[in-house]
Amino acid sequence: MTTVGLIGSGNIGGTVARLAVAAGHDVVLSNSRGPETLKDLVEELGPRARAATPAEAAAAGDLVVVTIPLRAYREVPVAPLAGKTVLDTNNYYPAERDGHFPELDDESTTTSELLQRHLPESRVVKVFNNIYFAHLLTLARPAGAVDRSALPIAGDDAAAKAEVTAFLDSIGYDAVDAGPLAEGWRFQRDTAAYGLVYAADPADVWGQPAPGDADKVRAALAAARRYADS
Repeated sequence: MTTVGLIGSGNIGGTVARLAVAAGHDVVLSNSRGPETLKDLVEELGPRARAATPAEAAAAGDLVVVTIPLRAYREVPVAPLAGKTVLDTNNYYPAERDGHFPELDDESTTTSELLQRHLPESRVVKVFNNIYFAHLLTLARPAGAVDRSALPIAGDDAAAKAEVTAFLDSIGYDAVDAGPLAEGWRFQRDTAAYGLVYAADPADVWGQPAPGDADKVRAALAAARRYADS
């Protein structure tokens, strides 16, 4: 089984940790406030989980999930992630949280490309950013289930995407390859592939979940438009 390091252990990070432990993986959790603040989550997850610093979680993980506010991406430790596959869950919330990044505002790059630039020796794969954390937990299904959902991924390294696809399969999801990191905008915030594909009611994206299979995800990716084209 894989050891999953988590840099950030909030809604998405905690949910990924729960799914990973349920699938038999070990998890090493971290956040910006210190390992002692993760005591309750570690106790909930059981013996396959432990808390650490971000650098320690980065060093321990075979796969490492970066799930922190975008504004803090430059704080992600670089050296312990060299050569590793890094799963980036980020979205850009300029008004509510992150402040403005000119290169994101003018759409000359994407959030995951920023992280890849910060981690030049890592292999970044964008995933988990387009699904509400509560839906991520409840929609997981075994391989072969007729109501299994799919998650889009984007990345520049084929081996890293294969590694992430295998991990997703183990925790209950199919994967849809959206292309290189530069195509990650297709499932960023406010696109057709963001939230809607897993919602029973399109008017209540964060309400009752509904399965979003690979065909549904591919159609949403194809329908995506840049902000400037919206």
